[in-house]
Amino acid sequence: MTFDLTRRDTLVALLSGIATAATAATAAPAFAQGAAEWRQSYDAVQTRSRIVRSSTPMVSPGAVAATEQALLRYREMQGQGGWVAIGSERLRIGSRGPGVVALRNRLIIAGDLDPSAAGSATFDSFVQQAVRRFQARHGLTTTGALNPGTITALNVPIETRIRQLELNIVRLRAFSGNLGQRYVVVNIPAAMVETVEGGVVATRHAAGVGKIDRQSPILQTRIPEINFNPTWTVPASIIRKDLIPKMRKEPNYLTENKIRIIGPNGQQIPPEAVNWNTDEATRYTFRQDPGGEFNSLGFVRINIPSPHGVYMHDTPAKGIFGDDYRFVSSGCVRVQNVRDYIQWLLKDTPGWDRSRIDQVFESGERINAPIPGGVPVYWVYVTAWGTAEGDVNFRDDIYQKDGLGAVPVAKLPGGPDDD
Repeated sequence: MTFDLTRRDTLVALLSGIATAATAATAAPAFAQGAAEWRQSYDAVQTRSRIVRSSTPMVSPGAVAATEQALLRYREMQGQGGWVAIGSERLRIGSRGPGVVALRNRLIIAGDLDPSAAGSATFDSFVQQAVRRFQARHGLTTTGALNPGTITALNVPIETRIRQLELNIVRLRAFSGNLGQRYVVVNIPAAMVETVEGGVVATRHAAGVGKIDRQSPILQTRIPEINFNPTWTVPASIIRKDLIPKMRKEPNYLTENKIRIIGPNGQQIPPEAVNWNTDEATRYTFRQDPGGEFNSLGFVRINIPSPHGVYMHDTPAKGIFGDDYRFVSSGCVRVQNVRDYIQWLLKDTPGWDRSRIDQVFESGERINAPIPGGVPVYWVYVTAWGTAEGDVNFRDDIYQKDGLGAVPVAKLPGGPDDD
């Protein structure tokens, strides 16, 4: 406050033209001292609340060590009393009151806000940035405002967070061996894909993964090839669960989405010839034409041999990647910024640089690109992990594999799945 008053008074005096040499001589040191103190406080708070983009892979030996250190810190926090639940008030810049004080204390305990920022009852830019940091660590959109999803994450008890860390150390240790010089990790609860090279993250992509009732499996295999501009053959489960109910409501759905019905002898069957009030449709093959703007696989499919029949792919519905809740598929994984992803996958395949990839995307040519030796890929279930920078990340136990109790689930959008 000394800084603000000194600055205001000095400016008023200068603008009014009545400042004397003596006034200036006494005001300047106070102004300089106040500015220095304010700058030190500002730098401390900003440094503590800065969002750090870690290069530590979610699954790596480095993640094991960082998560073990995080567990020690959280046990220490528990020994000091942990944290208490905050209220349900939706706070944002400019909000005032005891709820803001409680929020500041909660953010300080977890390390998202510097202790020097305690005490104030105003939701200022320091709190906003700290909330953003907390949101980033919990896989939430970094709005900087206290919305219901953020409140839910803030109010998870420290005992639950400790148990998550303990469970996930075991999971991470299972992958502490040689994962490969280059590999891909799909972390299902995080709905995130990382490419890793030389022990550091090369690219990172938001993902769409399996719904609660159509879960993406835990697996490890290799990626042997890329299919450009693929057709999509609708799985039998989706025909039964999604297409038949959809056609009862929207008879033009197949035609509008360029999905053909193929009979047992290879003949094409018009949609109106099928009795959609029975299971007749399950006897046929449904195949969608290539076309990145409408095909459910987008411009590219990334093959991964496995007994589960799942794979990775592009999608025309790219809006899902901006959502916090990305559990939307029937088990396959949709990848954001897929061109960057396949460029990394094909970097050792001769003739497949970015310009060639872009050319094939634009041409619509149906072509496969092999990956010599294949790239190892791991689909994992990790709900808590640390980073070398000291951050601790948590995700909801969406498939209830942690065994720590129910997690609130967002309502899913309607309509059929595409994988």
